Amino acid sequence: MAEFLFEIGLEEVPARMIASAEAELARRVVGLLERERLIVPAASVKSFSTPRRLAVLVSKVAAKQDDLAEEVLGPSAKIAYKDGVATPAAIAFAKKAGVAVEALKIVATPKGEYLSATSVKAGRSAAEVIATELPKELPGIYWAKSMYWRAGKPERFVRPVRWMVALLDSEIVPVAFAGYAAENVTYGHRVLAGPEAIVIENPAEYAAALEAAYVIADVEARRHKIRKALDRVCRAIPLAGGSAGLRWREDEALVDKLTHLTEWPSVIAGSFEAAYLDLPEEVLVTVMRDHQNYFAVEDKAGKLAPHFLAVLNTKADEAGLAVIRHGNERVLRARFNDARFFWEFDQRVPLVERIALLNNVTFQKNLGSYAAKSERVVALCDSLVNLLPAGYPVDRLALKQAAILAKTDLTSELVKEFTELQGIVGGLYARAQDLDDASADAIYDQYLPVSMEDRIPRTVEGQLLAIADKADTIAGMFGLGLEPTGSKDPFALRRAANGIVKILAESGLPLGLGEIVEAATVELAVRARIASFFAERVEFYLREVRGQAYDVVKAVLAVGADDVRDAIARAEAVTAARSSADFAAVSAAFKRMKNILSQANEKGFTSEAVVQNTLLIDPAEKALAEQSAEIAARVEELRAARQYEAALEEIASLRPQVDAFFNAVMVMAPEEATRANRLALLRQITADFSRIADFSEIVVAG
Repeated sequence: MAEFLFEIGLEEVPARMIASAEAELARRVVGLLERERLIVPAASVKSFSTPRRLAVLVSKVAAKQDDLAEEVLGPSAKIAYKDGVATPAAIAFAKKAGVAVEALKIVATPKGEYLSATSVKAGRSAAEVIATELPKELPGIYWAKSMYWRAGKPERFVRPVRWMVALLDSEIVPVAFAGYAAENVTYGHRVLAGPEAIVIENPAEYAAALEAAYVIADVEARRHKIRKALDRVCRAIPLAGGSAGLRWREDEALVDKLTHLTEWPSVIAGSFEAAYLDLPEEVLVTVMRDHQNYFAVEDKAGKLAPHFLAVLNTKADEAGLAVIRHGNERVLRARFNDARFFWEFDQRVPLVERIALLNNVTFQKNLGSYAAKSERVVALCDSLVNLLPAGYPVDRLALKQAAILAKTDLTSELVKEFTELQGIVGGLYARAQDLDDASADAIYDQYLPVSMEDRIPRTVEGQLLAIADKADTIAGMFGLGLEPTGSKDPFALRRAANGIVKILAESGLPLGLGEIVEAATVELAVRARIASFFAERVEFYLREVRGQAYDVVKAVLAVGADDVRDAIARAEAVTAARSSADFAAVSAAFKRMKNILSQANEKGFTSEAVVQNTLLIDPAEKALAEQSAEIAARVEELRAARQYEAALEEIASLRPQVDAFFNAVMVMAPEEATRANRLALLRQITADFSRIADFSEIVVAG
């Protein structure tokens, strides 16, 4: 067994694209080796990536494919032999199969007797297979954006290819792609190691050889180094009065970004004037995080401190670090000055006076300006409030004010400079201008949640404003036929729908998805498409966020998911119940019942409208009809009270009668009346017990 190393060296790749490409390259290499019978199940796979390389290291790769023997059929025996002598047809078949005529066999098939031969396909060497097949895999790696870089050449990739390494133990595998042939040479850190080539003698020394050239190829090792350096440097920041306790503000997304931006990370601390802390914390953190890739520093109470941490892709002596620190501080100071100027400048025009300016800001060319969108959102908020039960705690006036002012910060200079702060700036300005706190909070939270990891808006007013804003965008785009297709979603409608689902799932708002769609959409055909779209998003939420199994989700959604929290509760109850042997047996029985009813429908068999007790003949069907009716009544009470686990226990208790029925009774009886009555019984049972989930969708072992 050998080790196989493949590395493709590139110009710097955008950080956001690296992790998925690293995983895909590993998946493609392993898939190739498995497909070509070159890897054993116990093989270990390790992938690497930096801004300038993607690599994968696979152990226990066979040096050569095993020979592959397969049985092939030839001409019929009647044609192959005449008077016991092989005909030209038999001779040609033997030649094609690579065997002697004497090795041919006659086998019986459903179509008669035919010639058969055992053809042995000689295995190829691993190097030959990899050199031939791997170049076909590389163009298939998905990139959000790719480029041509060689005039008149067909290959596209995220960035120009600069080198490749392909080693099977110490043997160079001649993989060719984008004008490069793989060698055993890689390159270290662009600055610290320079252009000097690094020879890799065998795959096992790959990581160590790169580390000696100032490249930590292992992503998790880089991440660990960054976090440790952040801790160490933060603890060393001197504090006024000699007190201790500063910490860097945890930001996993920024750690991940910087992990993929660096090859040899190090950390420095910088400072800024405490006077800048008079600016809102959100502004300061956004400038540091989103514009400079700096970590904010805070005290034990979580209050921002006048320091920052920067992750470098280099190392330097103290003199060099001092220069770098000074440069970073100077750049940050300039950005803070810009932010302070915009903050003060914007305050000259209150949000109320900015409403008219929204007429000059286009939302979408066919949907008009943000002024028009604001009017729609105000009306939609009013409609949603009217759907709430009487006395529900919502401040109508604060919600209306928030909806009117929600988009006015788009006309502010601060948002034009720092677009990440839209909504947040509006909320900050609302507070600074002494508007209602409930309005300010709703404006501040209006875009939440942006992702499934985000929190939902804190207040009922914020939740309603966020739903109305997102629903208006979805309704407008669907009305124009601009709905998402495949992986394309230019207007982020999936994200908007995910946000609505998450708000309904994690808040107390008693709103259904259907009510929201109806309030936001006029055309019935558009409503139907949006409803289907939301069903997909609920499925995504249940599977990807709540971790429910695919069959549980299908079973629950088959009954409906208009009430998102109810769908979650039903899914959780089914998941809790599915480990029960009785529940599994009843689920299998439901599948059988649905199949029988489907077959009956295909054959044109009719069933009674209701079960006729006088037509129940067998004791087993009488027992099932009686017991199912009693249990159905109890299940309906529990379902109405949303006590789903107890309801499922009741349903599972029907197992003895169901088992006895199928053991003793033939549903498709030859007597029409008996058959119709038994079909009616099955139809009644499936209807009574499928209001929590369609149990026939549950996958049962065996």
